Amino acid sequence: MTASGMSDHGTKRVGGYQEWMENAPPIDVRQYFRQGYEFKEATAGVCKGYLQANLTMLHKSIASNFAEFCCANSGPLPIVFQSNVGQFSAPKIAQDSDIRSDLPRYKVYTNGIETKEVKDLLDFGKKVNNFVSFYVGCSYSFDLALIQSHIPLRCLEQGCDVSTFKTNIKCHAVGEFDCYQVVSMRPIPRQLVEKAFGVTHPMSDVHGAPIHIGNPGAIGISDVLKPDYGDPNQFHSDDIAVFWSCGVTGLEAVLSAKPPLAFTHCPGGMYISDMPMDLSKYPINITDPTDLPKVISLMEEPFQASVASEATVNKIKQLEQLVFDDPGKRHLEDLLVPDDLLKSALAMSHSSSVLITTGFPCVLGGTNPYENDGLSGAITIATILQALKIKVTLVVEKGLYNLMKQVAQSLLAGGLTKEELPVLQYPQPNTSACMESARDFLTHDDGITPKYDHLVAIERTGQGSDGKHHTMHDRDVSHLVDSSDYLFEVASELPLVFTTGIGDGGNEVGMGKVFDKIVKTVPKGASIACKTSTDYLITAGLCDWGGFALSMALYLLRVCPIHDRYQRRAVGFPPTKEDKAEFREAVISVDKARELLECLQKHGFRDGISGCSALTVDTLPFEGIVDDKIKQMLDILPKA
Repeated sequence: MTASGMSDHGTKRVGGYQEWMENAPPIDVRQYFRQGYEFKEATAGVCKGYLQANLTMLHKSIASNFAEFCCANSGPLPIVFQSNVGQFSAPKIAQDSDIRSDLPRYKVYTNGIETKEVKDLLDFGKKVNNFVSFYVGCSYSFDLALIQSHIPLRCLEQGCDVSTFKTNIKCHAVGEFDCYQVVSMRPIPRQLVEKAFGVTHPMSDVHGAPIHIGNPGAIGISDVLKPDYGDPNQFHSDDIAVFWSCGVTGLEAVLSAKPPLAFTHCPGGMYISDMPMDLSKYPINITDPTDLPKVISLMEEPFQASVASEATVNKIKQLEQLVFDDPGKRHLEDLLVPDDLLKSALAMSHSSSVLITTGFPCVLGGTNPYENDGLSGAITIATILQALKIKVTLVVEKGLYNLMKQVAQSLLAGGLTKEELPVLQYPQPNTSACMESARDFLTHDDGITPKYDHLVAIERTGQGSDGKHHTMHDRDVSHLVDSSDYLFEVASELPLVFTTGIGDGGNEVGMGKVFDKIVKTVPKGASIACKTSTDYLITAGLCDWGGFALSMALYLLRVCPIHDRYQRRAVGFPPTKEDKAEFREAVISVDKARELLECLQKHGFRDGISGCSALTVDTLPFEGIVDDKIKQMLDILPKA
């Protein structure tokens, strides 16, 4: 019998491993592996309550680059211990440990190709004396915390490993290490997703909070029941796929670097340390609203969610209420869709490319029939997106195209933008507005892959139920319009594309989401109501106000640490102090709003109701009304 008494242990199996392992001291399990016993199962559930770690062993010549790579991608690769060159023990996390033999199995790589699996590394002799071992935190370590919070783990219930997937999430490259993130997936009951997020949120040493919730396709996973590593996990009817960063990313990093020789653990078979997961060191029942995560559903089919702090969520809700003000007495009281500002901003924050369309030709009797409302809002959204490094394009019809190009040039020359806003025309020359031309405009050559992740219509005239475009006074202006409704109809059919409408009267693109209410409550509603719906609808007293609120919401999310980490999928770095200052500079101010309106006035844009060339929007004077609203909105933001 060994000193640990292992020969006395029975071989009864529980959930893929021997029963004695569940509550055994880690040293006993390490010695079991060290003695060469066959073990090809996952170590999930083994030595409950102790920290487990992924392993990457690299030659000293590239170890410093890998350490920097881990620092730059701390979600998937949180280092819990890094050895010295040739050090096989890990005294900070375990006693009587030899990394060459204390794992169930090892993978061996030659020139970036996996060549074999072995039970130990002892046959490599002196070759490993020049290697550095990286012990990277593993999500198995937080399983006990989830269980104690009454969150079921399907993998343990089903006696299998967690499902692990390669994704389309690019890690922050360092030197020769350049790969995509790997994630683990746990089916979690929908009503417990926010709780699971909160439990793991403080546990950054073992991957921390989830980096994606819901729709697997959004992160490049085609079938959630066909994992790249681990086992399929069966879902219950109310389960949602929740994804955490995974240390198997280290294997992908080794493959990308192609070192002459390297070693890793086999996915699922972890190094088990002597470090108890002291759950008391992680805060529970968080009350600080700046550190309390809130999970917000963005879409239902397929389900997808995003996350922000309670404090940030509440601020964005305040913005929504502020702009839902009806000084023009347009009977908007029933047209609010609660939380759509929040959902729109969250969805847009995950975008890489955004299309914004605007333009309502309702001012007849001049060379420029387009009203001024919506344009400042569109420009403001575009400006913050540029600051956030999200590609943005303003898309307008033929009648507005040259004017908007001139406005974009004037804004740059006047210092109101740091780079010229790109402007495109839809429909393209020699084509007409229709479903076919809209699909060509929105997609790459395959007709399926979208060029834009999010489409925004702000004060953009939309088709009524008769297919025509009407002003608030029910005047038909269809002869001046190349309908952009088709863009939003096509977008609704494209995968992973969100849409937002911003309106203030009922006849704008997006208002189809509350079509019946417009017909019932808005004067002439039956005639003017736009039939085109969007995923999210921001209803405001002025469309500009809706645009200002959306831009501020995007700013608030980017400086929210909880959302920032989720948005960048726990890879790369949070914004610096200088970054945050740049974001804040892009936020609208009273002075900027006044200069924008003056610029538009110089280019012939007029008040949409009075038809006057003045610093008014829908007859509301800038001084005393519009500027006061902006001040109220700015008061919600953190002090600059």
